[in-house]
Amino acid sequence: MSTAPLPRIALVTLVVRDYDEAVAFYRDALGFTLVEDTDRGDGTRWVVVRPGGDAGGTDLLLARAKGDEQSASVGAQTGGRVGFFLHTDDFARDHARMTAAGVRFLEEPRHEPYGSVAVFEDLYGNRWDLLQPV
Repeated sequence: MSTAPLPRIALVTLVVRDYDEAVAFYRDALGFTLVEDTDRGDGTRWVVVRPGGDAGGTDLLLARAKGDEQSASVGAQTGGRVGFFLHTDDFARDHARMTAAGVRFLEEPRHEPYGSVAVFEDLYGNRWDLLQPV
């Protein structure tokens, strides 16, 4: 049996309308770290953000929509379901900070057997869970 580390998901692409507004939201409202913002020379950029500076998690590649089909998917990448799960070690702290930063929560916090949770939308309408697992 191999002891080599198993593959992991390093990046997930999130299609956005505009690089700068997306960076501002994820960095300023959600507290993500801007990891990379490289001009690719063709009008596109390679923009990567990371939740809470966690080097062990999955980063988001913020990719500006190209064309009508991609533009139509902005904010609806998961068909209206919660598609992203942001774990926290202090739900009350992060809920209060995000609310103060203008993040739109779709429900009051709930305390479920699996943890404290509330659904919020990003600036495009994608649904996320803020979750503090038990």
